[in-house]
Amino acid sequence: MLIDEPAIGLSPLVVQDVFKLLRKLAEQGTTVLMVAQNVKSALKMADDAIALESGQLVLHKKASELLADPNIERLFLGGGHVAPAAEKTAP
Repeated sequence: MLIDEPAIGLSPLVVQDVFKLLRKLAEQGTTVLMVAQNVKSALKMADDAIALESGQLVLHKKASELLADPNIERLFLGGGHVAPAAEKTAP
C-alpha cells in the first residue's frame, strides 16, 4: 500500500487511529510505503526510514535509531545527512 500524507487535515485523535490502522495492516503482512511530514509519528509506526533529496537517497536507517537520535529535527528539516558546520574539520 502506498499512502501519501495520511495525517493531513485530520484531528490528532484521528491521526492516532490512522497510524494504528496502518501499523495493524503492516503487522498482518501488508507492505506499507508512507510519505509523511509528520516524521515522529510516522517513525513510531515504521520499521525503516528513507529520506530522499532531489530524488537521491540520502538516508536509510531503522526507524527506532532515528527516533533515538537527538538530532532528529536537523535530520528532517534539512542538511541532516551532512555534518553541521561545527562538526566539520578545517582543511
